[in-house]
Amino acid sequence: MIIHGYKTSLVAEVKDFDSAEYFDAKQAKRLDRSSQFALISAREAFKDSGITKENTDLDRVGIFVSSGIGGLITIQNQCEINLQKGHSRVSPMFIPMTIANMPAGNIAIELGLKGESISIVTACASSTHAIGEAYKTIKHGYEDAVLAGGTEASICEIGIAGFENMKALSRSDDKARASIPFDKERNGFVMGEGAGMLVLEELEHAKKRGAKIYAEVIGFGATSDAYHITSPAPDGEGGAKAMIRAINDANIKPEDIDYINAHGTSTHLNDLTETLAIKRALGSASKNVMVSSTKGNTGHLLGAAGAVEAVISIKAIENKIVPPTINYKVKDEECDLDIVPNEPRNAEINIVMSNSLGFGGHNASIILKKYKED
Repeated sequence: MIIHGYKTSLVAEVKDFDSAEYFDAKQAKRLDRSSQFALISAREAFKDSGITKENTDLDRVGIFVSSGIGGLITIQNQCEINLQKGHSRVSPMFIPMTIANMPAGNIAIELGLKGESISIVTACASSTHAIGEAYKTIKHGYEDAVLAGGTEASICEIGIAGFENMKALSRSDDKARASIPFDKERNGFVMGEGAGMLVLEELEHAKKRGAKIYAEVIGFGATSDAYHITSPAPDGEGGAKAMIRAINDANIKPEDIDYINAHGTSTHLNDLTETLAIKRALGSASKNVMVSSTKGNTGHLLGAAGAVEAVISIKAIENKIVPPTINYKVKDEECDLDIVPNEPRNAEINIVMSNSLGFGGHNASIILKKYKED
């Protein structure tokens, strides 16, 4: 999508989306776009999981679904109504449509899931935190399964203005040179939107009901930079510690990691500090690991990024294909990892790490492994 009247020219929207295909008129009117994305994605993930009330106690199925910003489009629309028509015309659904926990709440209501329902808000690390906390919750026996992921729909005038004025967005009008992670000419990210959902389940419970298992979550690590509200710690210390925690939790060695799906936003500081963090966490193994950012394909989905990238990581394991860092052209000597430039790479992938880094210094890493039956 090309936008006008801003210094930012490009966004990565969900195209040809018609809510009437998924919701009746009353329901669509009561759901912010972020909740609509969340529900559609949750329906698909839950259907694919095969979980039903006949084979699973839905009182022990949680919903850990995050949004970094929540119903920003609704906030903008209702503020305009308030200014133009008066406060009495503001929708009574304004608050339920905008608060960041409502995607999780709406999913629980529709699917009848009565386990723990939470929404973790850690900016662009939100949905990786959701997946990681779901993994820990199942690991410690509190739930049998958790629907985990994230959703975001913040492509609107106020959203673009806010990110643009902090100089976070690319101002390129060339689709091939706007979202260019690790490229020396990178100048900001392209805002995306959408949702990603995973169903995590305790292994024996999944095997008992004959579930199709795509991969295992074997490690999770999270830290805080405690440094700055928007800039990452310059030496990559916080991100590195999250990766090290995930590696230790998974009980693996750095050289066991075949591929890293990087946060890789296409901003100068993020890509540089993430490179430093990977080197710091993996040591000499960083010279051999394949690393790519898929945000050249999707744009940056903010709070939904980690969930979508977890899905991409699982598909990389399943299809034995490492997704490339597309639009790469100008080498940056400071970002000197094997970033799989421009072309996908066929490879046997056993273990993947997926990173997410959020404003406020939030760092989260999950480790996924190819599932092998005993």
